[in-house]
Amino acid sequence: MMKKFLLVVCGSFVGVTLALIVFTISSIVGTIALMSMGDKGSKSVSVSKNSILHLDLTGTLEERDGGAEMDMMTMMQGGELPKTYSLAMLQSALKEAAANDNIKGLLIDCNGLMSAPASREVLRRELQAFKNSGKFIYAYGQEGISQGDYYLVSLADSIFLNPQGAIDVHGLGAVLPYYKRALDKLGVKVQVLRVGTFKSAVEPYMLDSISPANRLQTEHYLGAIWGEMRDSIAKSRHIGSDELNEIANGLVATYSADSLMTLHFVDKLCHREDLINSLKAQLGVKKKDDLSLVEPEEIAKPQDETASGDHIAVLYAVGEILDGDGNANQDIYSEPMVAQIQKLRDDENVKGMVLRVNSPGGSAFASEEIWHALEEFKAAGKPLAVSMGDYAASGGYYISSGADRIFAERTTITGSIGIFGMIPSLEDVVTDKVGVTLSSVKTNTNADFGTIMKSLTPAQTASLQNMVNRGYELFTSRCAQGRHVSQDSIKTIAEGRVWDGITAKQIGLVDEFGGLAAATKWVAKKAGLKEDCATQNYPSIETDWRTMLRTAMQASYEARMRKEFGVLYDYHCELTRILQRSHMLCLMPEVEIN
Repeated sequence: MMKKFLLVVCGSFVGVTLALIVFTISSIVGTIALMSMGDKGSKSVSVSKNSILHLDLTGTLEERDGGAEMDMMTMMQGGELPKTYSLAMLQSALKEAAANDNIKGLLIDCNGLMSAPASREVLRRELQAFKNSGKFIYAYGQEGISQGDYYLVSLADSIFLNPQGAIDVHGLGAVLPYYKRALDKLGVKVQVLRVGTFKSAVEPYMLDSISPANRLQTEHYLGAIWGEMRDSIAKSRHIGSDELNEIANGLVATYSADSLMTLHFVDKLCHREDLINSLKAQLGVKKKDDLSLVEPEEIAKPQDETASGDHIAVLYAVGEILDGDGNANQDIYSEPMVAQIQKLRDDENVKGMVLRVNSPGGSAFASEEIWHALEEFKAAGKPLAVSMGDYAASGGYYISSGADRIFAERTTITGSIGIFGMIPSLEDVVTDKVGVTLSSVKTNTNADFGTIMKSLTPAQTASLQNMVNRGYELFTSRCAQGRHVSQDSIKTIAEGRVWDGITAKQIGLVDEFGGLAAATKWVAKKAGLKEDCATQNYPSIETDWRTMLRTAMQASYEARMRKEFGVLYDYHCELTRILQRSHMLCLMPEVEIN
């Protein structure tokens, strides 16, 4: 029985040599991996007087602990693992530091933190709360300060820069790759079925360049997000927004450090050692003594402690939405997610839930299954709020739409209410490129349907388009039901269009601006609990060493391939994914915002 409209024949293999290597070292790597993970659960350290919280903006900002991949080869060679922070851990550390009398301020080293705008917005809000506690924030740029880092530290009391350093403020842009010509050269035909003028996730496979509709929506949400960042920087640095825009139109990264001083982008030029000595003098520390720097992970509260008694569940839905069973640390698989929701529904100690969504979407069927489980959770009389992270789009919005209250950041990307399917055909490859001819023997008209070796017939295409249309009707009806509006009103803002958080609130897709803490307080109030009631994070972080080893192997392989082939490897991965899509998708386009 074919419940999906495409069967994809795909294969994978592992080299014999690699298998032998893994077999001999797996126990060693497993032990190392467990030791490295054990550091995340370390208890808080005592903080000496006149200490400073130190935040090194480098590496990657993850949603929660356990999301980072390990590079096995780096570990085996004794190198340092890539730095990762969890947003929840940094928020906790800043709160703890603000309340600790022994910590006098915060020193931020700007070394290029990789993160989406919404996560930076959350972190910036936490930095502002720390500053409001009466403690200083100093930021330092050695080689330079990236735009993302500058958005975060522009609120600092003082920004210091190396005399030869630079700052990059250039606005937001997105470069979108289109694969149609490459596919044509390979002889691969991608048969697209979609609903939604703005459903641009399929565009790279059917067009050579961006469509007017996609350009319109991309310009809109990039403009809104940049406006939020620009105005925040301008206000903190006492620069007019229009003036900052004009400056950003230039190639700011090439400006001299002296020019940046004149533009009020920095407060002082100095070497880092001079800044450290100045801090020592400010805190009464002898120049020969070390400055007491406290790292965030040393004072942050453990993020996954088990709550006793009544509590609010915080359920993380992070990654692409996929059918079936799989590693919940990396993506959202429908079976374990539904089972977890049902367990929380039946747990008498769970009085409400916040669904933390950070997802571009994925399988339409899996999204519907998760939506249904959440409806059952609400039917049990328990309040449900959604806290949107960087992305809660397409399938990510599908699973969010039924919540009693939806919270988002102003820079969250959401919406993209639309459905599509992509069916690759290799008929031209095997016949024209390889020289293989195909003959069908069948008992019924569509008995050979489902093979990528043959193109769809007009009748099959029409039937599949009807199926996609039904999926869109279901999606928009779910959104209408959840938002308590008519389906027609949802359709006017749907069509697969991607929205920024500000506009999403204006058109009714979002209820309130705020992060996870605001959503948790709302649920606690609805459940009749105190605002500072206990919470517990779900699902628990998977620490099985075999899962960790598989993750490490994959990360190591990808790192080596990217080092060898650069951006060509990413294009190869994207073309490979085309052949692996096997279901109707609620998925937003993959856009990297720079």
